[in-house]
Amino acid sequence: MELQAAQEIVGRAHTRARELGIKVTVAVVDSGGLLVALARMDGAPPLSPQIAEAKAVGAAMLFRDGASLAELAKDRPGFFSVVDRLVRVPIVPGLGSVLIRRDDQVIGAVGVSGGKPEQDLDCAQAGVSSG
Repeated sequence: MELQAAQEIVGRAHTRARELGIKVTVAVVDSGGLLVALARMDGAPPLSPQIAEAKAVGAAMLFRDGASLAELAKDRPGFFSVVDRLVRVPIVPGLGSVLIRRDDQVIGAVGVSGGKPEQDLDCAQAGVSSG
């Protein structure tokens, strides 16, 4: 995951947030769950940077979007609680994170926090869309 590509994802997600009238933080991580880009819109909630990163890390490390992570946490809480302790930051399951793919390979993930869950997901999806 290159920095320029990550910054473009952040830009598209922030543009969508402005269209929705919300303030969010967007985090982009590489396939190893390491932070590449993080940007908090003016007025976004103070905790949103940590939540956005935790959403992205969970998606990248488990190759699952946020909704799938929420199902995993619900269906297999023991497994999830162990995995959650093995990564650099706690994993936040739920809407607002999507995988970033290139040539059918996962190259990272984006996490968004600051809006309602559906809005966070909308912004994350806008971030990874190329059109």
